Amino acid sequence: MLAESSRLSVMNFLNEAANQYPNAISFASGRPAESYFSLERWLTAISAFQEHAAMSAGHTLLQAGRRIAQYGPTAGVINALIARQLRIDERIECEAEQIIVTAGCQEALSLAVPALCRAPGEVMLARNPTYIGMTGAADFAGVEIVPVEVRTGETWEQALGRIAAELRRTGKTPRGFYLTPDFDNPTGTVLTEAERRSIVAGCAEHRIVVLEDNPYGMFRFEGDAPPRMAALDDVGCVIYLATYSKTLCPAVRVGAAVVPKRLFGSAAASERLRAELSERKSFVTVNTSQVTQALVGGVLLTEGCTLAGLVQAPRSHYRRNRDALLDALDGAFGGREDIAWNRPEGGFFLRLSLPFEFGRQETAECAREQGVIVMPMTFFSLDSTRRHEVRLAFSNAEPAEIEAGVQRLARYVEQTSPRAR
Repeated sequence: MLAESSRLSVMNFLNEAANQYPNAISFASGRPAESYFSLERWLTAISAFQEHAAMSAGHTLLQAGRRIAQYGPTAGVINALIARQLRIDERIECEAEQIIVTAGCQEALSLAVPALCRAPGEVMLARNPTYIGMTGAADFAGVEIVPVEVRTGETWEQALGRIAAELRRTGKTPRGFYLTPDFDNPTGTVLTEAERRSIVAGCAEHRIVVLEDNPYGMFRFEGDAPPRMAALDDVGCVIYLATYSKTLCPAVRVGAAVVPKRLFGSAAASERLRAELSERKSFVTVNTSQVTQALVGGVLLTEGCTLAGLVQAPRSHYRRNRDALLDALDGAFGGREDIAWNRPEGGFFLRLSLPFEFGRQETAECAREQGVIVMPMTFFSLDSTRRHEVRLAFSNAEPAEIEAGVQRLARYVEQTSPRAR
């Protein structure tokens, strides 16, 4: 397994590589495309929320503005608007009272992990490989993460039962299961509806809370979208994690945790968990910036509480980039049986398998010798596997850069492959 210090130093390592080789083409960062940020227009949306807040509370515009600029409720002030947007865009039925507005999804993770795993021996589960932000949140909280992988012939429900039994034999108890069902970071894969139902069933049986992270779900390029796990949850085991970092922009730092109305059937247990998350937040960030909440709330109001219109143009951009990357990979590696990649139906990432191990040393060599930066999949691995894979991010690039970057990567692969030695 990657040592904790290694996991926490990944981003520093990549930043150093980017700074040391500023002319390198980077497939490392999964940032949203900046050309679709509309900061000036979004800033004017604050006034729309100010008017809404004034009317709702019977205040003047001046009073509403002062309240927005003041400390506010820890759980948030745009909860009802978020609930409506989730109902329209994600088909998730929830109420404002179930929502805690967070400083991005990263804060939601940092609050939820230690709240779920309070006692010694309580651990988190995660798909392997998994999002670095999740491993960082668990490492900082001192919570162990156990990788979950389905064996041949197993369902997810069976895999969860097997892992839960193995853990309990060693005195450990799984309390949470983190996953990104739609266009997973780092692999770009999607869980089918059957897989989602199997996970919910397994987690319900073993009282494991699912943390369903969905930053990329609205960026589907083709095919039918499976229901969100929170929409399939009829037992109260899914906490849905939302974020506006990809659909609007990262700088707003607004996300949300949606606690089930009845946690494993108990409204009291749900309220206790929501209260604990809110209490933890009150000592971390006090409350999510009401100015940025007002910006997001104003955008939701002006858009009819749906982001479908706003994501249409960037989604086309990401699809174009995905296609450019697939074409470039086919041109560079097509016909080679020792190199393979997946075709994501959406999101920001794909996975590339290589005929040799690709880690920190290879990342530095590739940047230095060929001027292209990629992310080794070992950076996301929970057990030091995936040594022959890399993640390619295609979101924040132009097709010409993508083509040139793949050509540079192909030169490095050609000189490094076993058959070239």
